[in-house]
Amino acid sequence: MELREFDMDDYEAVVALWGKAGLIPSRSDARVEIAKKLVRDPDLFLVGLEAGVIVGTVMGGYDGRRAWVYRLAVTPELQANGFGVVLLQELESRLRAKGCLKVNLLIETDNAGVQAFYRRRGYERDDLIFMEKWLD
Repeated sequence: MELREFDMDDYEAVVALWGKAGLIPSRSDARVEIAKKLVRDPDLFLVGLEAGVIVGTVMGGYDGRRAWVYRLAVTPELQANGFGVVLLQELESRLRAKGCLKVNLLIETDNAGVQAFYRRRGYERDDLIFMEKWLD
């Protein structure tokens, strides 16, 4: 799998991949919101390609203190090929290079089956109460 940074020309293919992988886009995944993300840290939004076709994604965010993993997805027919591992390892490597010490991620309850994948990569469950508020 070839890795490269996301480009806005990839938007439609990436959103389609998320849908195939069972990740439901939210308002924060709108084109305008993704463009804002690219202003901040474009090097933390990666796509994986096979034969020129996007087959995987991972998006990271880093605020200088903690990092987050978002939208790690691989097209379903390739999920057992190690592509998710490659994407996550590359993101973690880039975060380490920025001085990041801790990475967080959230798993939606309807996607709870991916916990084992993350546990094998050293992630541990932390019982927190997650709260959110949309500002518009």
